[in-house]
Amino acid sequence: MDDKARKLKAWGIAALIAAGLSGPAQAAQCGNNSSGFPAWIDQFKTEAARAGISKRTLDRAFKNVRYATKTISLDRNQKSFKLSFDQFMRKRGAATIIAKGKRIKKQKARLFAGIEKKYGVPAGPLIAIWGMESGFGAFTGNQHTMSAVATLAYDCRRSAFFTEQLYAQLQLIQKGWMSPDFKGAAHGEIGQTQFLPANVVRFGVNGDNSAGINLGSSADALASTANFLRGHGWRRGAGYQPGEPNFRAIQGWNAAGVYQKAIAKIGAEIDGG
Repeated sequence: MDDKARKLKAWGIAALIAAGLSGPAQAAQCGNNSSGFPAWIDQFKTEAARAGISKRTLDRAFKNVRYATKTISLDRNQKSFKLSFDQFMRKRGAATIIAKGKRIKKQKARLFAGIEKKYGVPAGPLIAIWGMESGFGAFTGNQHTMSAVATLAYDCRRSAFFTEQLYAQLQLIQKGWMSPDFKGAAHGEIGQTQFLPANVVRFGVNGDNSAGINLGSSADALASTANFLRGHGWRRGAGYQPGEPNFRAIQGWNAAGVYQKAIAKIGAEIDGG
């Protein structure tokens, strides 16, 4: 075992991610179609084993992995982020999210009060994210998550970023927090607020005093989202509209400007009502 592999094994994958290091699996050759995917998996598994992922985990995790054609198609055609703000708000059903969000804020007042006390994040932006990401948990995805994340790690467009996600996914499987055949959204997003695997590792928390972390639970998903925003610089009591201090934390949630503004607008409407 060389020094790099020994260090990775000692630190664990969570430390690898937290340190922002590039994973050793970058030695595996990326590709832009399905033809090289099986060879890439073999290369990746060799590198992942050297980094401390067990053979049992790798065999279980990759047993049913297939090249995710739908994921690649969606990744190449994210047209909604090119809409104007008003178009985006209509497409995402902002008026419905606001109306339902106000009711949910009242129904779950105790939960949101506890989250704000602990993390400093009010209900509005959390509910906005929850509503836009999964329709308040109504649909969290039906794609094979390992296939989606592995395909995007192999794909040359964002290989380094999704290689990090793949290592995090393997850690979640190795710890028993997730099934190898778990199904989520097309880019590997998990749970009611659609966390990528590395964000589950970094920011996932328990929100209802139950055992473990389950982002299929609204309490865990909302508390984890608040923890994410706090981790991205959220300041208790500061504003979160464009130009205000906490808008930067919202920018950490999604890179699309139209999405960021939608969170801020919907959140303000909910918090104001």
